[in-house]
Amino acid sequence: MRTKRFATCPPRAIVLAAVVLFVPSVVVSQGISPEQVVSIEQVSSVAMRPDGGHVAYTLSKPRGSGDPRGGNYSELWLVAQESNSPQRIIAAPQSAFGPTWSPDGSMLAFRANLDQHENTQVYAVTVEDHTPRLLTRSPTAVSSFQFAPDGRSIAYTTRDPMSEAERTRRAQGHDQWVAGEDFWRHVRLWIEDLTTGDRRAVTPEGRTVWAFAWAPGSDRLAVQTTSSPDIDHGYMFRQLATVSATGGALRPLTETPGKLGGMAWSPDGKRLAFIGAISQNDPLAQSIFVAPVASGIAVNRTLDYEGSVTWVGWQDGRTLLFLATEGTATAINRLRADQGEIERLVGGGVEVFTSVSFDGRMRNFAAVTSTAAHPSELYVGDVRRGRMERVTRHNPWLDNVQLARQEAIEWWAEDGTRIEGVLVRPLNEEPGMRYPLAILPHGGPEGISRDGWNTRGLYPAQVLAARGYAVLMPNYRGSGGRGVAFSKADHRDLGGKEFEDVIAGIDYLADQGLVDPDRVGSSGTSYGGYFSAWAATRYPDRFAAGISFAGISNWVSFTGTTDIPYEMSLVHWDMWWFDDPGLAWDRSPMARIDERTSPLLVGHGAADARVHPEQSLELYTTLKINKIATELVIYPREPHGLREPAHLLDFMRRIIGWFDEHVKAAVPATM
Repeated sequence: MRTKRFATCPPRAIVLAAVVLFVPSVVVSQGISPEQVVSIEQVSSVAMRPDGGHVAYTLSKPRGSGDPRGGNYSELWLVAQESNSPQRIIAAPQSAFGPTWSPDGSMLAFRANLDQHENTQVYAVTVEDHTPRLLTRSPTAVSSFQFAPDGRSIAYTTRDPMSEAERTRRAQGHDQWVAGEDFWRHVRLWIEDLTTGDRRAVTPEGRTVWAFAWAPGSDRLAVQTTSSPDIDHGYMFRQLATVSATGGALRPLTETPGKLGGMAWSPDGKRLAFIGAISQNDPLAQSIFVAPVASGIAVNRTLDYEGSVTWVGWQDGRTLLFLATEGTATAINRLRADQGEIERLVGGGVEVFTSVSFDGRMRNFAAVTSTAAHPSELYVGDVRRGRMERVTRHNPWLDNVQLARQEAIEWWAEDGTRIEGVLVRPLNEEPGMRYPLAILPHGGPEGISRDGWNTRGLYPAQVLAARGYAVLMPNYRGSGGRGVAFSKADHRDLGGKEFEDVIAGIDYLADQGLVDPDRVGSSGTSYGGYFSAWAATRYPDRFAAGISFAGISNWVSFTGTTDIPYEMSLVHWDMWWFDDPGLAWDRSPMARIDERTSPLLVGHGAADARVHPEQSLELYTTLKINKIATELVIYPREPHGLREPAHLLDFMRRIIGWFDEHVKAAVPATM
């Protein structure tokens, strides 16, 4: 499908505002520090009132040194359009999630675990009265919720409670886990009447609900369910069905061969639009399908679209709006549900949208938005005028920090494939000087590096740029944002041509005279950690050092210890390792370790179920046996990534130290 391109240049006033974002008013510090990175506050979700007059949002707020250890708090804020003066509704150390307006806009609901109940429940406030009122009384924690369109009830998902017999058995020490005995209880859909408090289960026992959406008439819901509650089934084996609001059997809607994303009913309730994969091995739910409920025959409306859809909604009975990543940028687009080309409404520029929320008329919107100059903030816009403006400024100190220049770049792989990436140039770059290069590969491999705010604890792009590094975040083949064909282009070849794309990017920057090809390091997390370990073991002549956090070191043992064996094998490898054990082992960093291996720093979270810590233990032990410079750091309590500020700060400092010692101090290239 060809995308119809429309001019999206905003009015002059907005252009000037966008430019000012990159020029701090008073320069006090040269570059951002690790301590500043872990103090950043970011808008994480938004909800626009149906009349467009107010926007609620959550703010991710790091814990301070005096707080109990843990991840960020999630504060709830409210801002009136006419005032642009945000008010804090729920403040740390309490947290609130998933702000949602009632259909008439009279209530702002959210999930929280306040003093009124032992489990996470749905609470509500009004614009006039910010005292939380309890709306649900579930015996187990509410994980997601939606108001019925008629406003009379709430649907929510919650895990089945443990039986009294099971509680007694566990209290007596019989808490063993036996594989296949459904240790993890199912998550079911419930509806609670807001007037009477009566509640009823809607979906049957033995099915887990991953997502749901009310039909306009409040009489039924679309649901995505699986027969098992484990995360791998949630990724790979969801089934799309409808169910009556009074409960009963699930009615299959349409066949869905792979992953599923968001969904939305047409205003007349006759069609369902949903984001899905085109096949089981599609790395992402990234295409829009429209299915008549009567026939269930789904049609792909974004066939051959070179982008990845992340949200879809109906503007009217004939028209869809959707949010998508297109290369390193994002855009809100419009598409007829039956036929026609894609029309860009907003985006494609310096602002990167993470999520959006529209008013009741689907005209005005709120968006979680970042740029190269600031982390995620609240923006509001109008799709009719194709413009948007910034509302919040939660890190004003950034105005006094000089940041390095960031830009989207592209180069060509050896086989002619166009590759994109995000480049952060060294702070205070001097013409003619060659700089050490830090490669920061994203995870997935279906992740995406966008041209927005990219600096965080495990990916400290601006911190490294301030220390004299050029930083490249490559979107190698297999990445999202470029359509289905590109995201499938690494199948059965992990670590092959996709990594050659990165090598080509290094050569491109060296040919431009920016980087010293003899001083290159790679640091990444998850699949990015695999890339960095692969760089150090497979390409020691090209990489002076590597840093692997939560990375895969052995494809064979990884498959037997991860919580997503089906997703990683059927999607990204497009085969099981035992279908070609020689290839799986050959592409493992463990198979390549010898005396030529580059110095490799290894880190992991002790509670990681996605990539088990044994992957890093294997890697570190083998490096030590082969007398390769290495370090291993394990962080207690941490899952797949890092959440606690002290841990983030520690590993960021280790990244800087490792690169300074083994990359920056490497013997420079002969000029």
